[in-house]
Amino acid sequence: MSMSRILAIVKKEVRQLRRDRLTFGMVIGLPVIQMLLFGYAINTDVRNLKTAVANLSGTHLSQQYVAALRQTQVIDVIEFTGSARDLEEKLRSGDISVGVFIPPDFDRRVAERTRPAVQLLVDGTDPTILGVANQLRLMPFGFDMNATARTVPRLVEVRPYYNPERRTPVNIIPGLTGVILTMTLILFTAVAIVRERERGNLELLINTPVSSAELMIGKIIPYIVIGLLQLALILAVGRLLFDVPVRGSVLELYLAALAFVAANLSLGLLISTAAQTQFQAMQMMVFILMPSILLSGFMFPFAGMPLAAQYIGEVLPNTHFIRLARGIMLRDASLLEMKTELYYLIGFTVVAMTLAALRFNKRLD
Repeated sequence: MSMSRILAIVKKEVRQLRRDRLTFGMVIGLPVIQMLLFGYAINTDVRNLKTAVANLSGTHLSQQYVAALRQTQVIDVIEFTGSARDLEEKLRSGDISVGVFIPPDFDRRVAERTRPAVQLLVDGTDPTILGVANQLRLMPFGFDMNATARTVPRLVEVRPYYNPERRTPVNIIPGLTGVILTMTLILFTAVAIVRERERGNLELLINTPVSSAELMIGKIIPYIVIGLLQLALILAVGRLLFDVPVRGSVLELYLAALAFVAANLSLGLLISTAAQTQFQAMQMMVFILMPSILLSGFMFPFAGMPLAAQYIGEVLPNTHFIRLARGIMLRDASLLEMKTELYYLIGFTVVAMTLAALRFNKRLD
């Protein structure tokens, strides 16, 4: 054992880390990013749930009740509608998480206290949102609700849609589909170009008439098939073991998954053009995977996150696919009703593929 030789190796490793800016950035940046993500994203104190109100009463008392609901900051009333059917349609399309239905005889029901005066229509696919909605049942109606809760029926009826059994797997499995596809597909393609470079195959490809765009497209086509096969496996396991339904069109679900798979693969290719080694490519993937889990609405309600975290989450493809998957699988929504999410995935693919091709051309120069 020689201390001088050990110190020489230590000095060599320090110099190598200093030259490897990506690894050095991971040493500093990863703990900070994880603290920020976990600190801001893990928030069970849900606020600002998108809500629509159908106030068929229009009386002063009903308006006062809606104002009291808004003051709780639990809900964010974005629209007033004219019927319960409108509320149901907005729940199915994912435009709102809570619908407040106030019948025409609202004042009489409050005075008689014999039947519910308000119905809260809740997207029950997320148990957290359902739990928050149940807390709104304690809202007063001009008298002390807490004092009379034992002697009169609840005046607010909570109606959970799409998950009446309140089973957690119904919410988790569609979201987990996006996380699994993100983790595997980005990893596959993030090392694609780097592996070609490390094995010396890239020089051979340069000497062929294959263009950059053709190379990129040829790289992702096999992985598109792999992604769709993974989706079939996930759906089969979810159905057989967890009894998670697919209420909507399976074809539309696969179309949404196709757009999502293409977005992930193009992102992986973009990463591969920036990394020097496969290890660096996997390091960069961590920066995508962690936000895709924490800021996409997979684990925690998207509305409960700070605005800065929501802005980051909106950039991630996983956020939009989770909305599509839950809408089609659980709410029987169509792609036409959620076309904005689909358009984003297509646009993301085009932008990421273009940047990857441009960066690849730049590296060849």
